[in-house]
Amino acid sequence: MTDRYPETLHCRTVARSRLFRVESVGLRFGNGVEVEYERLGAGSHGAVLVVPLNAAGEVLLIREYAAGTERYELGLPKGRVEGGEDPLEAANRELMEEVGFGAERLTSLRRLTLAPGYLSHHTEIILAQGLYERRLPGDEPEAIEVVPWPLAELEGLLGDPALSEARSIAALYLARDYLARTAAPAGE
Repeated sequence: MTDRYPETLHCRTVARSRLFRVESVGLRFGNGVEVEYERLGAGSHGAVLVVPLNAAGEVLLIREYAAGTERYELGLPKGRVEGGEDPLEAANRELMEEVGFGAERLTSLRRLTLAPGYLSHHTEIILAQGLYERRLPGDEPEAIEVVPWPLAELEGLLGDPALSEARSIAALYLARDYLARTAAPAGE
């Protein structure tokens, strides 16, 4: 294993849509082999996915339509980080827009990638605690259903086929494990 990264020969945008940018990236590896890759380039400052935990130890999930799977999916509040906004601010804003709550305490748990061979996108997983009612207008086309679920019963939630997003599943485990390590009472 080497810590030497390949040399970037070029990075060109070959296609663009409202949400995505396809890039062609030419690389030269340390052994001289040159390869052409295609990837979806990051068009923003990243994204956040929020694990909102109320005082009863329930995670506040959301049910919303997902165009990619063409069905309603159960998952966690999420959204992009706007320019000039840090991930914790973005997490609190998304929480207020999608769930109707703000958080007194926000903890960054981990940065995740999704298909890093093809996507340059990253998502910051944020635990939100000390919830208080506060709604901001969002950009969703319809009202989002909020579904409370006891974090202690995570295994039962995994049996729901509507919960299929890998980032949400990983975030729930990260939050559960973080809380167990820090011995913080749920929702506190």
